Parts: sequence; structure tokens; C-alpha cells
Amino acid sequence: MSGSAEETKKHVDIYMKVAGALAVLTVLTVLASYLDVAVPLAIIIAVIIATAKGSLVVSYFMHLVDERSRTLIFTLALTVVFWIVLMLVPFLTISDTYGVHKPLPNADAAHAEDEAH
Repeated sequence: MSGSAEETKKHVDIYMKVAGALAVLTVLTVLASYLDVAVPLAIIIAVIIATAKGSLVVSYFMHLVDERSRTLIFTLALTVVFWIVLMLVPFLTISDTYGVHKPLPNADAAHAEDEAH
């Protein structure tokens, strides 16, 4: 534990600033929800704000800002890479079907039966 009152006050000040930043980012999140933008842009805005909030929590409240371990840095970097891949998989799997009409099989079967009778 820290021995001096000044060091404790310094940590409390940092925590209060981070809490204030999280409060501001939360208000920004609510305000961003009222923006009239396309869905992809809204998702990008939400992810940017969530990344900023998450990095503040991880850095200060989980005390990772003071860590200098290469293993930790490698693990976090690998996590980011896997997250990006997981976010791109749905986009890359449907991007080749944009603009292609794909009717459902037997979608008008009931209509065809009515015409036959």
C-alpha cells in the first residue's frame, strides 16, 4: 500500500478524472444515439466511444497503465487482432451478395397452386 497521504490523494484525483471522463463519454453515447446517421456510421461511432471507455477502465481501474510486461502487451495486441478478424468475418462473407437477387425457394408455391386450380 502507499504510505503517504499525498500519493493517495494523487491516485484519488486520477480516479476522479477518469470517472469524469467516463461520465462525459456516457453522455456522448446518449447524444450520439440521437444522431440521424446511417447504421454503419452509427456502429462506427458507438464502437469508437465504447473503445475509449473500455480503455479507460482497463488502464486505470484495472491498473494496466503501470504494467510493462511484454507478455501482457502481446496478449492484448493478439486480442485486438482477433477482435478485428471477428468483426470483419460477417462483412467479408456477405459482401459478394450485394445487389444480387436471391429468391427464397418455394416462396410463391402457394400462389402457383392457386393458379393451377
